[in-house]
Amino acid sequence: MAKGNVLVIGSNATRIEIQGGKTGPTGQYLNETVVPIMTLIDAGYDIVLATPDGTKPHIDEASLSAQHFGGDEKAFEQAKSFYAENAFVNHPRTLRSVLDDGLDGYAAVFVPGGQAPVVDLMQNPEMGEILRYFHTHKKPTALLCHGPIAVVAAMPKAREFRAALVARDMTKAAELAKGWQYTGYKMTVFSASEEKYVEDQILHGKMYFTMPEALQAAGGNVQNGTVDFAPHVVEDRELITGQNPRSDHLVGETLVKALSRKALAA
Repeated sequence: MAKGNVLVIGSNATRIEIQGGKTGPTGQYLNETVVPIMTLIDAGYDIVLATPDGTKPHIDEASLSAQHFGGDEKAFEQAKSFYAENAFVNHPRTLRSVLDDGLDGYAAVFVPGGQAPVVDLMQNPEMGEILRYFHTHKKPTALLCHGPIAVVAAMPKAREFRAALVARDMTKAAELAKGWQYTGYKMTVFSASEEKYVEDQILHGKMYFTMPEALQAAGGNVQNGTVDFAPHVVEDRELITGQNPRSDHLVGETLVKALSRKALAA
C-alpha cells in the first residue's frame, strides 16, 4: 500500500523568449523530472502528473545526455525508458482537473526544472491555486533548478509581475509582489552564472531576467551555492528548492525526509 500521493507538475512550454524578440528551444530536463520521481516511488509514494493543458511535458534535447546522470549510460537509458513507457507519465491530468477533484489527497507537490516553467507555470493561475493550498496546509513543496520560479504563480498578479520583469521594471515588480506567500523564505534557484552557460551554449541569446533577480524582486531570500553546478538544496518550512540539474538526487531525498517527518508528526 502506497504511503501517499505526490503531485508532480510539469510544463507544456517548448520555446522560451530571449532578448531581441527571438525564442529558443526549451522543455523539462529529463534527469530533473525522472530522478526525484523515481526516488519518491522507491520510497513508497504514488505519483500523479499534471500539466496546464494535460499533455505530456516536452523533454529539452539539451538534457538528453548521460552527463546529467553522472556519465552513467545505464542510468540514462533507464530514465529514457521510464519517461517513455510509464503509464502515469503518458496520461497526465490537467491542473484544472486536479483542482476540481481536490488536493487533500496529496502529501506533497514537486515541480521539476528545465527552463520551461519560466514560460508558463510562473504565471499560471491554477499553479497559483495549488501552491496556495500547499502553503496554507504546510505540506512539502519541492521545486528544482528553474522550477522554483513557479512559486511566483502564488501571487494574485503573477502575469503582471512577469511582464514587469521582462520590461526590466523592478520597482513595479516589487510592488506587484507585495503580500506574496513566500516573502522572506530562504530558497535557491538556477543561478545567473549557471544561466550564462545556457544562454551562450544552448539558447545563443540572453534571457530577459535571471531566476535569482526574479525571486529576489518577489521578496525571496535567494541563497545560491558557492560552486556552479554543484548539488545545493535549501529547505525552509514547507519549501524545498534545488539549485541546478545536479541537485536532482538531493532534492528527491530531502523531499522524502520531509514527508517522513510530516507523517510522524501527524
